[in-house]
Amino acid sequence: MRLCAGSGAVSIEWPGRLSVQCFLRDCILGKGSSGNFPGNQLTLLSREPPGLSRFPGEVKLEDVNAPRNIKRYLEGTREALPPNIEFVITLQIEEPKVTVDLQVTMPHSYPYVALQLFARSPELDRQQQLLLNNSLTSYIGTFDPGELCVCAAIQWLQDNSASYFLNRKLEHEPSAHAKPVKNTFLRMWIYSHHIYQQDLRKKILEVGKRLDVTGFCMTGKPGIICVEGFKEHCEEFWHTIRYPNWKHISCKHTESMETEGNGKDLRLFHSFEELLLEAHGDYGLRNDYHMNLGQFLEFLKKHKSEHVFQILFGIESKSSDS
Repeated sequence: MRLCAGSGAVSIEWPGRLSVQCFLRDCILGKGSSGNFPGNQLTLLSREPPGLSRFPGEVKLEDVNAPRNIKRYLEGTREALPPNIEFVITLQIEEPKVTVDLQVTMPHSYPYVALQLFARSPELDRQQQLLLNNSLTSYIGTFDPGELCVCAAIQWLQDNSASYFLNRKLEHEPSAHAKPVKNTFLRMWIYSHHIYQQDLRKKILEVGKRLDVTGFCMTGKPGIICVEGFKEHCEEFWHTIRYPNWKHISCKHTESMETEGNGKDLRLFHSFEELLLEAHGDYGLRNDYHMNLGQFLEFLKKHKSEHVFQILFGIESKSSDS
């Protein structure tokens, strides 16, 4: 097994043989073993599971510091509750030869609170990916609270995902009677009290690029995010950035359109980028400064989105030269 952080592989160890791999103990011990050890994620992470070499696939932590923060919390040297564990397991499917990424978000009270699971592969179209995830969710829903299920989810994908790739192949064979497939194109306008932290800004950009959505993230106070693309991608973006504990954030407005193509003609933005504008106010330690909303209004006008200014801020837009 190889553990990764960011774009490259890293090797991580801490005193007491606490390793990043600790969060995988249920993947090693499997279903039905919940009675053998404490029933929440934080205490599960404090123990070293046996047989780690048996775990299949590559594991990539979303936050490489998460296990260290959990260890400090359990030892009493950290007061703040650490974020939930988020990681991606890359699985190799033998037939056909494809890879499947399983994204896992593990709540603090797991296994008594359900995992957030999402499987994806570049070889699946959106419809087959949706069917795959619906089936995976239904299967995990058969587990009782307290049962460990990451290992079971991995085994299920290895045993059942091949059929979704084969079905995709059949559906994409030429047909004289093929009908255009309609997709829902979505644009979400998201408002946050502020966006300052470097880690959060990095996560937003990484998630946006990974999901192939377009739009922007305006940092500072207030923080504004616009994300556009296929509905499933936008909804996953929204879930991922605000989960588990971003409280001062809301989706103020959505725009939905039906399309039979890839939605390129509906996009107002060419990529997903960070928007940096001039700021004014106190530049002290609190970073309590406000973004130049006049500049932001001009930016919206250039992208044919002036109408959302009043929706976001509750005030009518005024031209800069009026």
